Amino acid sequence: MSTPEFIREIRAAGAGHLLLLLPGVTAVVFDDGGRVLLGRRADTGCWSVVGGIAEPGEQPAETAVREVYEETAVRCVPERVVLVQMLEPVTYANGDVCQYQDITFRCRATGGEARAADGELLEVAWFAPDALPPLEPFALNRIHRSLGDEPTWFEPPQPPQNA
Repeated sequence: MSTPEFIREIRAAGAGHLLLLLPGVTAVVFDDGGRVLLGRRADTGCWSVVGGIAEPGEQPAETAVREVYEETAVRCVPERVVLVQMLEPVTYANGDVCQYQDITFRCRATGGEARAADGELLEVAWFAPDALPPLEPFALNRIHRSLGDEPTWFEPPQPPQNA
């Protein structure tokens, strides 16, 4: 994932490597045949679902559509929110620390020809849900939840400690 310019500006303006809470969006895209769109990431070499950081003023569903098109050249329409989750903080090689609040959308492909479009992915492909390549738990969980029709998943609040 390339770092958006607004985050570089925040870090340069004094945040340095301090923890930034960032709005992340994941898109689990299915075609009419029920296959899921995956990309093999350039930074890790691993297959995963498509995602990215919302730009200032951008609605999460708009982020999902933009990220899918920028990274894969596939057009899509968000159908529902699958999951909302605060992820664990990540420390990058340069020392930057980020924590993402992820909103995952189930999306339907509406056009375009799947290809690695912007350099963030090495390759892009459609996979049947029962024939997925090796995936991290993050991606597997989101695909699994996108296949069902359950209500939006979220981590339940912890009970107060002084109750």
